[in-house]
Amino acid sequence: MKGIGFDARLRLLASAALVTGLAGLPTTVLAQAGQAASSTGGGPHAQGSAVLLDQSQLDATSEQAGVPDVDNSGTNDIVVTAQKRSERLVQVPVAVTAVSGAALASQQINDSQSLSRIVPSLTFQQGANPTNTSFRIRGVGTALFSQGTESAVSVVVDGVVTARAGQGFSDLVDVERVEVLRGPQGTLFGKNATAGVVNVVTARPGKDFGGRIDGTIAEHGEYRLKGTVTGPISDTLRARLTGFYNDVRGTLYNVSTKNYDNSSKSWGARGKLEWDATPNLNLLLTGEYRKTETNCCQRVYVRIDNPIVQQFLTPMVASVSNRLSNNDGATFANPVQINAALEANWDLGFATVTSISAFQRFTQTDQYEPDQVESDPVRFSGAGAYSQWNNNLVHNAFNNYSEELRLGSNGNSDLTYVVGAYYAHFDLDRSGSRRRFKCPSGVINQVCTVPTTSDSASFSGTYESDNVAGFGQVDWRAIGGLHVIGGLRVTYETQTATGRSQTALFAGDTAFPGVTANSGTRTRSDTAVTGRGGVRYEFDRNLQAYVTYTRGYKAFAMDLDFPTNYATNPGVNPEHVNAYEAGVKWSAPGGAFSISAAVFRSDYSDLQVQAIQSDAVTGVFNAIQVNAGKSRSQGVELEATVRPSREFSVAMNFNYLEATIDVDGQTCALQQQAAAQVYTANFPVNTCYLRRTTTNGVTTTSSAIIDVRNGSLPLAPKIRFGVTPRYERDFDSVGLSGFVQASLNYQSAVQFQLNQDPLTKQPGYALVDLSVGVSDIDKQYQLSLFVRNLFNEKYLTNLQHATFLATAANPFDLNGYYAKDADRYFGASMSVKF
Repeated sequence: MKGIGFDARLRLLASAALVTGLAGLPTTVLAQAGQAASSTGGGPHAQGSAVLLDQSQLDATSEQAGVPDVDNSGTNDIVVTAQKRSERLVQVPVAVTAVSGAALASQQINDSQSLSRIVPSLTFQQGANPTNTSFRIRGVGTALFSQGTESAVSVVVDGVVTARAGQGFSDLVDVERVEVLRGPQGTLFGKNATAGVVNVVTARPGKDFGGRIDGTIAEHGEYRLKGTVTGPISDTLRARLTGFYNDVRGTLYNVSTKNYDNSSKSWGARGKLEWDATPNLNLLLTGEYRKTETNCCQRVYVRIDNPIVQQFLTPMVASVSNRLSNNDGATFANPVQINAALEANWDLGFATVTSISAFQRFTQTDQYEPDQVESDPVRFSGAGAYSQWNNNLVHNAFNNYSEELRLGSNGNSDLTYVVGAYYAHFDLDRSGSRRRFKCPSGVINQVCTVPTTSDSASFSGTYESDNVAGFGQVDWRAIGGLHVIGGLRVTYETQTATGRSQTALFAGDTAFPGVTANSGTRTRSDTAVTGRGGVRYEFDRNLQAYVTYTRGYKAFAMDLDFPTNYATNPGVNPEHVNAYEAGVKWSAPGGAFSISAAVFRSDYSDLQVQAIQSDAVTGVFNAIQVNAGKSRSQGVELEATVRPSREFSVAMNFNYLEATIDVDGQTCALQQQAAAQVYTANFPVNTCYLRRTTTNGVTTTSSAIIDVRNGSLPLAPKIRFGVTPRYERDFDSVGLSGFVQASLNYQSAVQFQLNQDPLTKQPGYALVDLSVGVSDIDKQYQLSLFVRNLFNEKYLTNLQHATFLATAANPFDLNGYYAKDADRYFGASMSVKF
């Protein structure tokens, strides 16, 4: 297999053999393929990477927390709100993966980052802190440091759009289901959903008293505890209270601080109060508080060629398996979230009026240590540009107020519709500072007694935006099973950014390279029209095919970061997408088999991306917002679930993706810069060069750049596939129920950087997880044991050149990020329902 070494191929084959072997264990069950029962029975099925769940599974979390059972009448319907109406998944003309809370728990999916393990086309790229970490769907996402920019993957929680990407990376607690909508969803979900939507639905209060306590203990100091209690206060008033606490030790040991890096503690609570004010008016009040304390996100060195850097980092030895660091531990991120929402649903009979009023408060102080070495006290580093860079502090605080009012038709008449209006006001305070020390002379790796030179700069700014939109979508059955789909959204956006940048903060300091003192205010506004059109054909209630076209839009964005010129502040232009999708969905009667397939193409113009511009002489890097010329994401997606019996299921998926980008002016890979040639015209593509231009008699020469054509979008593997067999059985004679489950997930090679640096490409890899569990027949007490990454496959979630002493002469040092399950580990989960 191209891009995979011999050892990796052996592990992949062994993984496939193991999972296939598990699938073949219950041969008597497979023989019953033609006699599938109409109910899954025996508890929720974890469906691996491709999750097409029946309604009993979607309701499993609520049932276990005290909500009465739902009578599915053997229909095995999968109900989602992907189009802001409750609909059967098989009838929704959108590529959607629906994952129940029970399925998340069975695969130990405890946070939103881990969703990429079981959701096709969803990938996750780690940044230096949660605010510049990103989801990608079908290869497309936005990882911009500035908080003036929204993510292309919109995260929606209980109908409320999170204002910024950092809010979406949090613990999943008391979740009823997660729906991942692939492709642009701007018509119903807003201006920024140009790649897709992660729609999280948490559990509502139950009509009967009940609760649940869950705990997880795993290797490397992982402890998780969460609990829920729910029930009626009166005949018309119900409540639900959920709390959680997590303490997860990092796996990267810092030999300087004698602590583990990338550890985190998080805790929070959510309360819900639901009132049936009248027989046709329901009110739901939600309040939530979350806090996280973490020394995220420390990088690990995977390659060191520079002997000076190795001298600083000893005894650490760089490799993809390295789990040691040697730095000052000056990296952390501490976000706090407060959310409140009031949802009202007024049933008019023919339609329902829904109002969602929401407030979001988010604060985060984060610090990133760019030098990533032990440099306190300041030590001389030879010919390097600096000796210590530990101060790189940023503080964010924002409020977001939103109101959505919509009217959605009830039932399944020949004409169904959703119409509404949306308003959001966002205000942000953001500030940051940088300071680094240098020595004029000395001996390498010795204490610098008098650090005579320091560079410093700071910025502070405010940002406000107002977004007003009207939207609507209809589905009209024209004749027979033929339905015509049409949707439109008109959006008006205005943004104002005010800021001030300072240099030489202290007496004796010099200006930080690349930053100039300036101040100013700039306002921009724009109006956009987006929409959706298509047709779908229902052959019967369990089989449909569809073809759609979607026009998507993501607003322009102002900048609020180093090295912004606040007087001009051009920011980035709006992002547009034209998307085409054809799909088919079928669910066999009784739920014995279901399949969903989609073919898609999305053409983006002015894709908003982050360019890391670095200076190999000064050692300074700056994150610059730019618009890529164009990008294309196209491919094929398949999801299927086979349930030959009530005891056995196999979920499968296969994705093929071609995600390409054209973007000019990227800083070349360091190892390519020394050979860069000067061009004054006929500028090359996909080649590192120096651009020399003359304007008004003044000649300037750029740093080494590359104009990328048909490059790979970061973190967009061409191939992903997965298979998850699960076998469960009730042992009535002893009053117990048990299950065994395996999952294999493979992805092909990925590029991590826009400049197509060949050193930042990761080969393909496969992960295998196993779990086994036992419970009483009524599922009141459950215990499961699990192992993640059985074959100890090493992989990274990001890879880049190290900034410390990185120059064109010493270009090969690399570091990156990795997830905890990049190492094999074991754990146990326990739950008690009452």
